[in-house]
Amino acid sequence: MLKKIIITGITGFVGTNLLDYFSKDYEIVGVSRKEHRSKNSISYAALSVSLLNEFSAFIHLAGKAHDIKKTADEKDYIEANTQLTKTVFKEFLESDCEVFIYLSSVKAAADSVQGVLDECFVPRPLTAYGKSKLAAEQYILEQDIPKNKRVYILRPCMIHGPNNKGNLNVLYGFVSKGIPYPFGSYNNQRSFVSVENLCFVIKELIENTHISSGVYHVADDGALSTNELVKIIGDTIGKPVNILKIPKSVVVILAKIGDLLPLPVNSERLQKLTESYVVSNAKIKKAIGKELPLSLKDGLRKTLTAFG
Repeated sequence: MLKKIIITGITGFVGTNLLDYFSKDYEIVGVSRKEHRSKNSISYAALSVSLLNEFSAFIHLAGKAHDIKKTADEKDYIEANTQLTKTVFKEFLESDCEVFIYLSSVKAAADSVQGVLDECFVPRPLTAYGKSKLAAEQYILEQDIPKNKRVYILRPCMIHGPNNKGNLNVLYGFVSKGIPYPFGSYNNQRSFVSVENLCFVIKELIENTHISSGVYHVADDGALSTNELVKIIGDTIGKPVNILKIPKSVVVILAKIGDLLPLPVNSERLQKLTESYVVSNAKIKKAIGKELPLSLKDGLRKTLTAFG
């Protein structure tokens, strides 16, 4: 008999990839806001202790992502990321369900990083998004966890994969359209995680009963500069790459203009593309005792191929 797993946020980017990854090994039921129940979907209103008793694992993906347009206010993040997590975790604790996995974010720890971010770093998020994710984490960690249950908080860095949306698409657009990449004067290092590697980690946490509960950062092995990433995009899609080393002072002025006008780059996007943000995966790899299935470059190539 297939193990039954319940997943919130199943229609999102990670959720749809996780559903494909798990479909052969588990019976999956998604939780949605729609007021109905079927074999493969239930509403939050229908979520109960007795229902969760039917499941071996609960994966909580639902929440509000970081809003680069800054149209959301703090209460939106608290409701979607903190309060919802509290609600579903209370149900889990009272049920017979054995495993709870909460998808948080490295932004619950830090908005910017000097050096390498690991789990020993004392969290100090600055944005409403990061604060709401950290508040959810803290609530989970403050609860008494029964000995027969395992609880994991995952903090992935930038996730990429099929149907990915974000700054990787922006870079892909530069290269695919033959537009020179203008930020070559910035030398940075960034971590990434392929959604396939993330799904692999989640599956291992469910199946390996010897992995201790706790907070784990999730990232691919190694890091890349944005200039290296642009070259990988070019190699993958067979397009020549032109990297311009425009003085940083000029770039900053252009980004500030983009804050006021609908240009491809504004100050926040410039920061995302050029800042360093390196995340350690040493703790999760040691806990799993296995190598990740995809290398950093192979994972990126797989994602970029899907864009085409």
